[in-house]
Amino acid sequence: MFANLRALLSRIRNSFSDSSLDRELESEMATHLQFAIEDNLKRGMSQQEAQRQAQLSFGGPQQAKENHRDSRGLPLLDAVLQDLRFALRLFRRAPSFSVSAILTLALGIGATTAIFSVVYGVLLRPLPYPNPDRIARLWEQGAAGNRMNFADPNFEDIRSQNKFLLAVAEYNSLVSTVAGSIEPARLNTASVSRDFFAVLGVHPAFGRSFAPEEQKFGASPVALVSHSFWRQSLNSTRDLSSVRLKINSQLVSIVGVLPPDFRYPDNSDIWMPREISERFPSRSAHNWQVVARLRDGSTLAESRSELSTIAARLKQQFGDDTAMVAIAMEPLRNSITGNVRPALILLLGASSFLLLIACANVVNLALAQAAKRERELSTRAVLGAHRVRLVRQFLAEAFLLSSMGGALGVLLAHWGVDALLTFAPSGLPRLESVSIDKTVLLFSGATVFFVSIALGVFTALRAASVGDGQLALQTRGQTESREKQRAGKLISIGQLAAALVLLIGAGLLGKSLLHVLSVDPGFRTDHTLTMSFQLPSSPDKNHRAVFLRELISRLRAQPGVEEVGGANSIPLSGDSLSDGTYVLMSEADVTPQTQGLMKRSATADLDKDPALLAEFTKFFEGLLRNKSRLGDADYTVATEGYFKALGIPVLEGRLFDDRDTADAPHVALISQSLAAEKWPNQNPLGRNIEFGNMDGDLRLLTVVGVVGDVRNRTLEVPPRPTIYVSGLQRSNAAWRFTIFARTSAKPQSTFAAARAIGHSLDPEMPVEFGTLDQTFSTSLESRRFSLILIGCFSLAALLLAVVGVYGVTSYSVTRRVREIGIRMALGASASQILSMILLQTAATSAIGVSLGTLGSAALTRWIQSQLFGVSPLDPTTFIAVAVLLLLVSQIAGLIPGQRASRIDPAVALRYE
Repeated sequence: MFANLRALLSRIRNSFSDSSLDRELESEMATHLQFAIEDNLKRGMSQQEAQRQAQLSFGGPQQAKENHRDSRGLPLLDAVLQDLRFALRLFRRAPSFSVSAILTLALGIGATTAIFSVVYGVLLRPLPYPNPDRIARLWEQGAAGNRMNFADPNFEDIRSQNKFLLAVAEYNSLVSTVAGSIEPARLNTASVSRDFFAVLGVHPAFGRSFAPEEQKFGASPVALVSHSFWRQSLNSTRDLSSVRLKINSQLVSIVGVLPPDFRYPDNSDIWMPREISERFPSRSAHNWQVVARLRDGSTLAESRSELSTIAARLKQQFGDDTAMVAIAMEPLRNSITGNVRPALILLLGASSFLLLIACANVVNLALAQAAKRERELSTRAVLGAHRVRLVRQFLAEAFLLSSMGGALGVLLAHWGVDALLTFAPSGLPRLESVSIDKTVLLFSGATVFFVSIALGVFTALRAASVGDGQLALQTRGQTESREKQRAGKLISIGQLAAALVLLIGAGLLGKSLLHVLSVDPGFRTDHTLTMSFQLPSSPDKNHRAVFLRELISRLRAQPGVEEVGGANSIPLSGDSLSDGTYVLMSEADVTPQTQGLMKRSATADLDKDPALLAEFTKFFEGLLRNKSRLGDADYTVATEGYFKALGIPVLEGRLFDDRDTADAPHVALISQSLAAEKWPNQNPLGRNIEFGNMDGDLRLLTVVGVVGDVRNRTLEVPPRPTIYVSGLQRSNAAWRFTIFARTSAKPQSTFAAARAIGHSLDPEMPVEFGTLDQTFSTSLESRRFSLILIGCFSLAALLLAVVGVYGVTSYSVTRRVREIGIRMALGASASQILSMILLQTAATSAIGVSLGTLGSAALTRWIQSQLFGVSPLDPTTFIAVAVLLLLVSQIAGLIPGQRASRIDPAVALRYE
């Protein structure tokens, strides 16, 4: 039965196939021809004349067949399929051209697609929330246009007085020690106010959200957890009531699990109500980030204008108590990705330049291939092929070529994205959104379409020039017209110009990296272990100081450890640094009332004493009114060994020592930049500073030493003024802490011993280990990532441009064999022929380099934000790259030039 069915299907298929239809057509035409012959015979014609007249009346059989084929089925589709089949045959006959063009296009399309997938995933893909375009991030804005986090009172006024926002919430996140039902770990924990999840449109996947009674000061702590944390750490348990987490020594109940992939902010794993913590009444305590959802029908501009009006009214009402004069506002997606936007746009632009160069290279190859087909094209034109038909053929060839290159390019892009994600900077946001999805494939398809149109049009215009049949008698011995040579040269010039732009961009970024590496960070990075953890909580305020002293003492006793110290941040790590406003104090400022407040702040907990917090806030707001005594500085809690382990020099005075106990007068070290700013040409030792707004301890700090400046944030940002307090006097100001141990051997050899010591002192304390060399290297990830990618694009562009110069020169030599033979027959030497070819190559290269230089001068200003210590018009870079490109171009032209110089005149004169 199946055999009979297959036979039937085969007969049906054959009955509709082109060969079957052609046989039926030939049979029918033969029948009609025979009828015509018989009619002529009846009219009295001879057999020969009857047959001749029948054929004349019937017309050309081949034309009749073509007309019939065009009238049956789908003519346009049949014609396109015919063009594609013909293109495939051409590609098989010219494999070197086909393979070169496909690989070149695959390189350009693959690079552009891979970079676009990152740009789309990070910058363009909508956030995974309902109506994400209506979610905005808010900041307080100062008189100088600077952005600040919100203070509680300002946030509350903005929330209650606006009309354009549907919901507003404040939030923050920090790394916390989490234990209890899981192995101790350091996890990002977010503190969020009511309406936070309403703003984002997120609801628990199961369980519930926070109840109103759980969002009050002093309520029992509860938390929501991320889906990944629930699955990996809580074993996907459905009985959340049995889970108890210990977060910063506080027992917390789990009430719900958030949806998969929700980790905002900062890849958090745990969310707790902000309201269970004390409200800070000061309008200068900028502690909270704010996010809001716009009402339907309202715009970002309208809301920003309204909120700024409210801010101006608050400024008028509270004066110097608030620094807020306006509100800054932008879409949440932009606020998340704003820092990486310039670098990614730069990479997308670089990959686009590479694609243009690749297309230019393929156009040159296609033009050379079209020139070899002039006899074929002329013959087709003489036989009646219309110009439109020839153009359509070249468009089909270009489409097929681009499609194959695009398919291979998408495969390369898939591998390229994996490589990009592997080497991407660790701080690049939204990496989880990067993939080759339907939008990226649509972009790749659109790229293939436009590339095929461009290639087809360029080659088709050349093909159309033979449409009148004037080339039918042209022989290979005839030289190519200047117009036809000019096309290849113009494309080569464009390639060189684009390659120069990329090379100059890479050169500027490379020189910037060298400048960054030459910056003195102010500390040593070699042979230094970092051991980061969260200090244990205890009702005893001296507990942390005792813990640090014991930990440092034991580590210092380990073999190979030369010096040990600690601080609450790692330089260049990207950690949030504590900074704030300090006050220069005099003896007259310390009244009996002030002394009483200082003593109370030393023993009380502001978070649990609202009355003391209000008194503290009023005292500090009074101090902040005297602008002449104020300054902004980083606030670093450190031990004596920190400066020794990192090699930070002491310029004046002394470091912390055994005299600086918890009960002794509190002392401080200041950085060189702060001393120069506040006490130029004066002795800063013995001066008093009030910086209690950073840790709630109002005891004055006495300056006992000046140390060298340290670039804490990045190597590219000048050192900020810094005030160092003793970790043994004010350890309560530091939640996170890092121990730095300088070793004589590799720091990794000390990890195991350090881990054992930490575990013996606190079994529930999770510890993260690293080295300062790793931190230093990580701080350069973003710049190194951009340089590597643009460098790769530039080298690929240089290679393609050189191949283009070689191809144009080689093709020109081939087409000018007869001319060169005549020159040599008339007495031109081999060196003169070589010089002629090289001069022509040099002229083409010089024009390309000149245009590229002008283009670079116009475009490099767009990468100015990515440069450090280098002008976007740096003459050294411009000259070096231009000379390199000219030299390489001459080398590319040398090979065909030497081949031209060895041409035999006798052979050349017979060349066709």
